[in-house]
Amino acid sequence: MSTAHDCLPEGRVPVLKVPARPSHTNSGGDIFGGWIMSQVDIAGSIPAVQLARGRVVTVAVNSMTFLKPVFVGDLLSIYAEITRVGRSSMVVDMMVFAERNPVTPESVRVAEAQFTYVSVDEHGKPRAVPSTD
Repeated sequence: MSTAHDCLPEGRVPVLKVPARPSHTNSGGDIFGGWIMSQVDIAGSIPAVQLARGRVVTVAVNSMTFLKPVFVGDLLSIYAEITRVGRSSMVVDMMVFAERNPVTPESVRVAEAQFTYVSVDEHGKPRAVPSTD
């Protein structure tokens, strides 16, 4: 993972952008961590599917750290990068930023995660990740 700063990563495009809505809140009024985690899983699967050229499944949440709360109205920007490729598995590192305060815009790093995905065939059995050569 990169250093913990609150600027959006320069020269990178998020794989997923999604607004935090009132229906995503917990009893304290903040955005529920489980909802954030599901968005991170979706985001991580995107580069994994592209590399695998097919279906992938999540096999591990290697780490998931919530750094700051997410609020209703925040726009989550999730950046994902494949950092390791095995025979059938891929490790994806992710950073989550909340873009908030449209009047005086700011971005805040709110979470980071690392998930492992496995490329599977039509029967759900592991299959080799295609070579990138």
